Amino acid sequence: MTACARVIGRGAGVLLLMLALLSVASIAQIQNWPSEPPPRPLPARAVNFPPYEIRTLPNGLQVVVVLHHEQPVVSIRMLVRAGSSFDPSEKNGVASLAAALLDQGTKTHSAAQIADTIDSIGGGLGAGAGSDVTFTSVVVMKDSFSLGLDLLSDIIRNPAFLEDELDRQRQQAMSGLKVGYEDPDLVAGLVFDRLVYDFHPYGLPNSGTPQSLQNITSADLHEFHRKFFAPNNAILAIVGDVTAPEAFSGAERAFGAWPRQEIAPVTVPEPPPPARRVVIVNKPDAVQTEIRVGHLAIPRKHPDYMAMDLAVKILGGEGSNRLQRVLRSERGLTYGASADIQALKRTGDIAAETDTRSDATIEALRVIVDEFSRLQRERVSERELSDAQAYLAGSFPLTIETPDAIAAQVLNALFYELPLTELETYRERVNAVTPDDIQRVARQYFKPDRLSVVLVGDARTFASKLNGVGFEEHELVELADLDLTATDFRRAGHPPAAVPAPRRLFLQPAQVPY
Repeated sequence: MTACARVIGRGAGVLLLMLALLSVASIAQIQNWPSEPPPRPLPARAVNFPPYEIRTLPNGLQVVVVLHHEQPVVSIRMLVRAGSSFDPSEKNGVASLAAALLDQGTKTHSAAQIADTIDSIGGGLGAGAGSDVTFTSVVVMKDSFSLGLDLLSDIIRNPAFLEDELDRQRQQAMSGLKVGYEDPDLVAGLVFDRLVYDFHPYGLPNSGTPQSLQNITSADLHEFHRKFFAPNNAILAIVGDVTAPEAFSGAERAFGAWPRQEIAPVTVPEPPPPARRVVIVNKPDAVQTEIRVGHLAIPRKHPDYMAMDLAVKILGGEGSNRLQRVLRSERGLTYGASADIQALKRTGDIAAETDTRSDATIEALRVIVDEFSRLQRERVSERELSDAQAYLAGSFPLTIETPDAIAAQVLNALFYELPLTELETYRERVNAVTPDDIQRVARQYFKPDRLSVVLVGDARTFASKLNGVGFEEHELVELADLDLTATDFRRAGHPPAAVPAPRRLFLQPAQVPY
């Protein structure tokens, strides 16, 4: 070894020694670093819901006006009490297509004319459909209020549902489904809804299926519109920089001649009671598994909704989130985990979700199932509950910042037949929930022994280990064979798939992306 090399070697040795000493010092500093909880939330500022007035026009149209003069803007929203759960049998997707075509041409104006009109006044126009409702929205400056009302009235009352526009929207929907059915996240959500609700309309995709979309005609859209679009089946919200007399006078002028009609009741099957069932959608090339776990819950109008919402927030929502803490922070199994409650008109559901690397699927599933049980076994701490309450109470002002956001809140309350005073007392009701309330609703409505489970991923890496989590039976469906309208989720003519043999993984766990 040369002198130079020896010098370099000595220098490297000294450097390594210094790095080692620094590392030890760093570890000591980390170990001695004080452990403190995050700071408490700042005191909530007072929130005053703007003044409002509700009237019903002679034709049955319910109109609510909310005065909000901070900006020279007016939001005009209409909600019709009919959505995808009102779709005709075998034609799932009618409500979604009808909503998409509302602003794509009326009996007197083309799609281009409608678009040019709203663009010329710097406004916004939109429409869509959910499970229970069809909604439209027009946002305009104050000096275009009358024009906005006329435009909304035209698309609501006189849609053309032209064949060429229908074909265009259908092709867009079909393309979206084709892409979506390759997305494990979307597939997991769709299969979970079908698994929980069975063939209740809530269990079928709002946008339809490839099979049902092919069967929908312009006549189907006209019939859907004829049956459900009526003033006595709608709610109109006008929020913004107008006076109450201006708003009610404008609503009467634009919608007063819309004739009332009888709305025939729609009969739908009851969703099945919660049942223990596991469906695996096999995607052999997947390196991670999408996981959904949950069951039926309660409708939005249920008196226990607030306590249930907070219980689910503690399980996996903003402000607390046990699932995130255990799955990510403590075990490093995922980048994100959450739980949510979907409360609809007739019923609702609880769903926990995450994704993890394939070989960690069983461990992650075990944690989720245990956290459902722990909410029943153990009384939640005051701190956990107060963190969830602070998030809900603190974020509420953001939901009523703009006229359009206020209109959405108001329509939501009226649709679910909730008093608008609940918006004024939201914070007080959130903070009134106690740990005893959380334990009561968890014991009454959580069903850890009757969970529906959906796993989308490479079945070879985890299917044979499900017994270890208490799921002795499961159903396996190849992604290419998936059919949401089939009882067993398989396209006709495709027999149940056999569970493939486990494959040998040559990657180290740290190299497998989550």
